[in-house]
Amino acid sequence: MSDIQAKICHLSLSAQKVRMVIDLVRGKSANEALDILRFVNKRAALPVSKLVSSAVANAEENFDVSRDDLYVAKITADEAPTRKWRRFGARGRSKPILRRSSHVTVILRERERVA
Repeated sequence: MSDIQAKICHLSLSAQKVRMVIDLVRGKSANEALDILRFVNKRAALPVSKLVSSAVANAEENFDVSRDDLYVAKITADEAPTRKWRRFGARGRSKPILRRSSHVTVILRERERVA
């Protein structure tokens, strides 16, 4: 069985903030992960929930796998390019502003059935 994966590129949240949410669902079954993400009170929960449901839809449509057999094997949040600009400060100084973004990847696998 090959891995089923889905990605979000250039998510406009820092990888550090996304990691707080994805740590909650790593290793859980796909249905349980979606239930957890529905009630997490973080801004990163909605895009991660959409990502996991997209990966589940990929599995059902392309690999003909039941969503009950899937679990989150691997989920990562990596840093993406940072947008940088400055705001003018007092005494002719400038204050840097860093808008961080992230790439999130989820890999689902099918649970092995015990015969």
